[in-house]
Amino acid sequence: MITLLVNVVGLALVCLIIWWFWINKSHVATIKIDNLIEIRVKDGVYQPSNIEAKINHPITLRFTRDDASPCAETVIFQSLNISKQLSLHEPVDLSLNIKKAGEYEFTCQMGMYRGKLTVK
Repeated sequence: MITLLVNVVGLALVCLIIWWFWINKSHVATIKIDNLIEIRVKDGVYQPSNIEAKINHPITLRFTRDDASPCAETVIFQSLNISKQLSLHEPVDLSLNIKKAGEYEFTCQMGMYRGKLTVK
């Protein structure tokens, strides 16, 4: 009986982890003021994790890391060949001017924190 209980709890935790990191969809942020989007790095996620921007318009992503996890130390835009170190509790700005429409994923160095920049 105890083995069944442990297996059920373990399966539930695995499902929760999969939902938290890969299935959970956050709200989409759009640029409203001064081409600036503030992104919080907290509790294992980027908040907001989905950002929309216009092609050929400069934007600034301001990352503020509130998560002391070593995984949260770096944000990486693999397809843009950009990475930026994030200091704990200090805003770090990343200025971009993307000239090609598409979806640009950003992650931590381990790929656990995930976000997406959609340029239209």
